[in-house]
Amino acid sequence: MGRIIEQWGSERPELDVSGLEVIGRISRLASVVQVKLDAVFAEFGLQGWEFDVLSSLRREGAPYELTPGMLDEALIISSGTTTHRLRKLEERGFVTRRQDAEDGRVWWVRLTDAGREVQAAAHDAHAANELEILAGLSDADAAALKRGLVAFARLIDTGEAP
Repeated sequence: MGRIIEQWGSERPELDVSGLEVIGRISRLASVVQVKLDAVFAEFGLQGWEFDVLSSLRREGAPYELTPGMLDEALIISSGTTTHRLRKLEERGFVTRRQDAEDGRVWWVRLTDAGREVQAAAHDAHAANELEILAGLSDADAAALKRGLVAFARLIDTGEAP
């Protein structure tokens, strides 16, 4: 990243590109980390989005059920995207959908036993993978990184500094 900053300093000295030192690194690292995460999900025949939906349902606790709207909110995706994803997961036997007995406008999505099994197995490997990705950081560096990311997330999510 230092070389890129130097190059822009020579090419466009009037332009402040210091944000690239943080944003550029976040963007690059997000891509690199995603490749590592996707490799583990693929071992279980899953894509990242499938793992995310299954995990959202699993975190709810028994009976592992949410409405599509609740999933939209949990996953920060649109209702159209959720509908498509749920259809794919239902075809694979990982979720079922049922209409609410009291309010026919409401549908519930439930994790099946097969969905729970694949999520649990993938989650074990995923958690180990995350730890492996971070293993080279000292405890102090990991804590500092977490603090910085939490502060940055607050700023981005709310527009206010922590």
